[in-house]
Amino acid sequence: MDRWRFARPAWIVIPAVLLFWFLALNSMVGDSPTMDEQNHLARGLAFLQTGDPRLSLEHPPLVNGLSALPVSALLDVHLPLDDVSWTQQPPDWYRFARKVLWEENNDAARMIFLARLPIVFLTLGLALTAFHFAREMWGRPSALPAFLFLLFDPNVLAHGRYVTTDVGGTAFLFLAAFLLWRLWQRGGWSWRRWLWAGVGLGLAFGSKLSMLVFVPIFGAMALLPLYGGAKQTVKGQRALKKGKESAFNRVQSRPIIRLAQFLTAGLLSILVVWAIFGFEWGAFTFGGDGGLVGLNEWRGPMPTFWAGLEQILSISGGGRPSFLLGHFSNKGFWNYFPVAFGVKTPPVLLIALVVAAAVMFWGRVEGRGERKRRAVFLLLPALFYFAFSMQSALNIGYRHLLPMLPFLYVLVSGLATMQGGEWASAQNSRIAHYASRIAHHVSRFTFPILLASLLIADFAIHPHYLSYFNVLAGGPENGRNILIDSNIDWGQDLLRLKTWMDENEVESVKLGWFGTAVPDYYNIHYTPLPGVGIHEFYSLWGSPPFDPTAPEPGVYAISVTSLWELPLEDDKKYVYPWFRARPPDDRIGYSILIYEIAP
Repeated sequence: MDRWRFARPAWIVIPAVLLFWFLALNSMVGDSPTMDEQNHLARGLAFLQTGDPRLSLEHPPLVNGLSALPVSALLDVHLPLDDVSWTQQPPDWYRFARKVLWEENNDAARMIFLARLPIVFLTLGLALTAFHFAREMWGRPSALPAFLFLLFDPNVLAHGRYVTTDVGGTAFLFLAAFLLWRLWQRGGWSWRRWLWAGVGLGLAFGSKLSMLVFVPIFGAMALLPLYGGAKQTVKGQRALKKGKESAFNRVQSRPIIRLAQFLTAGLLSILVVWAIFGFEWGAFTFGGDGGLVGLNEWRGPMPTFWAGLEQILSISGGGRPSFLLGHFSNKGFWNYFPVAFGVKTPPVLLIALVVAAAVMFWGRVEGRGERKRRAVFLLLPALFYFAFSMQSALNIGYRHLLPMLPFLYVLVSGLATMQGGEWASAQNSRIAHYASRIAHHVSRFTFPILLASLLIADFAIHPHYLSYFNVLAGGPENGRNILIDSNIDWGQDLLRLKTWMDENEVESVKLGWFGTAVPDYYNIHYTPLPGVGIHEFYSLWGSPPFDPTAPEPGVYAISVTSLWELPLEDDKKYVYPWFRARPPDDRIGYSILIYEIAP
């Protein structure tokens, strides 16, 4: 454990970053465009080339614009701005995106590769934010573990390579949390730190609309007495060494001041978001079901942002099919995210969280009060966000829990400063004394074990990070029986299907595709079966081109999400039960199952 305290960060950081780049790039070049990537890229390209954010309804243009920057700068991209998908109101962003990537430009592979690179940099930015946050909150020994844990978590690595807003939104949100903590920790009113906090909030809200969930969370955190500390003065440091905390040395601003700082920074963040939308001004375009349609007679700033917020709220209320443990619902599952967190989070993190909570809240360590306050600042936002997520009917992926992870990893990294002489002996309780010593020895091995387990998981699942499930869930082989969609199958293995067909000399497959990537682009010869994402597959659910009770001979390649017949109601799932009842003959990654039916 002492090596973590005294190791020079550069000796580990440089090889770690190089390893991260290898894992990210080596895996992402084999991933075909996932279900949502074409949409995000088209939004970013349209905004960069026209300055019009009309396609940015569900996702603000910040992260999408960053993804589109290298594509727009290095390639000659043509946008179908004369097509009805752009000119109609509201625009048909799905058709527009399909035309951009697969019809108007014949270089989808290069476009996606270039657009993924900024997300990889944002993932590095997220890890660097965790490095600085942990260093300021706990001390230097905690910085490197927090950095490495964020970099090599398989779920972060999975989504840190795709043209989406999940990791970008998480990175900017965590940056905003860090800047708010620095503002409140200082006490009083620092205009410079207030300004940076406002900018950070604006970047978070301008990257992903769901980050607005943290408005009430941060508002509640402003009112809690968690800030300032005895370590800020010499007398306070002496008090900490005595195992006490001096109220005289605690520098805390009043809750009302912190709340005022947050609210005014929130007002500043609206200006930042407006700038991200290119200072858009126009007529409001609310939908007819939200009760706000009367406002459409008025004009105002960033109407696309407000219409998108209304749309996100309606989506979160239900109406989209969800899958959990073999069951389906259009209203979501209350236990969807608890199950997702349990089966896709690395088990060693779950154990480390228990150790960290035990040590920081009940362990007899010096400065326990200050550590406890800082632990609460990290733990409460994660728990509040988790509770908000459980109320949502939009149950489509673990990726919606990503904003929790940096808070949890920085919390765990705090154990790095609790060692040796910093542990105090219990004076009145022998049980508490031995419990503290046991927790101390456990914490010595927490970081090497945690990092080693993450690396083992990364190498074991490489290059299929999206399909990661932990050993508690039975691994990725059993993942399709627990969760589908972006948890395991997001259309990422179409290119690998072509490789498998070539290696096995399979000329044509019967393809039940889940995704928006076009099989023809990869020269895949296929017969379409019912699937999701492209009309020629989706339109076949009512009349499948084979006998579901006795499929004809051939090679069937069926995406695991299509296999569960997600679009159909529970009592009408009659297309693929024959295939669900038997193990596949082969698989492509963990998202496409191969069934060979002999004549």
